[in-house]
Amino acid sequence: MTLAILGGTGPQGRGLALRFARAGVPVVIGSRDAARAAEAAAELAGQLPDGSAAITGANNEDAVAAAERFVILSVPYSGHNATLEALKSDLAGKILIDIVVPLSADDPKVVDMPPEGSATEAAQAILGPDIPVIGALHNVSAATLNKLEWDINCDVLVCGNSLNARKEVMVLISKLGVTCFNAGAANSARCVEAITPILIRINISKQVPFTHAGIKIWPPAH
Repeated sequence: MTLAILGGTGPQGRGLALRFARAGVPVVIGSRDAARAAEAAAELAGQLPDGSAAITGANNEDAVAAAERFVILSVPYSGHNATLEALKSDLAGKILIDIVVPLSADDPKVVDMPPEGSATEAAQAILGPDIPVIGALHNVSAATLNKLEWDINCDVLVCGNSLNARKEVMVLISKLGVTCFNAGAANSARCVEAITPILIRINISKQVPFTHAGIKIWPPAH
């Protein structure tokens, strides 16, 4: 089942393309510039081990058309709403997986939430109730995703107003070898998206001996 990644030429999108293709999911990278998408796809394909699925590139509209079920939105927050407005009709019948975090333009350690409460909720407001929007993958380091020799070191919180769509997305993301947790309705994205700048702050702090940390849901020891 082909997966489209809009903004697939950016760090997060590139890493996800690599991970999904290695897991056997064909990926088409979407960009406003089809040539740039094709160039990125060829570069990424060269990094994949034998037996991986294909990565191809296309403009955003063609990428969405190629996706059989899932479209990941991985554009900078500044282009989030405009991208969705332009592709609204193309996204009919798909599930949108929104991984965008509304970081402040002045300080990436701070969120700048839209009036709807989160980027996930803003996307749902733009697309309307008939196109499910699922927020996920907000807290995974792009550096980790791009290092195929590294395991993804965190769990994934999945939220959205459609329970069935949440379950479908959790099955898809689980192919990456991570544990997904159902975080509830779309308004949970207000909390999930806000974790990202906290992780950024911790990861750049000189007071901790690591970078690229994520979050884990740990069971009690008893």
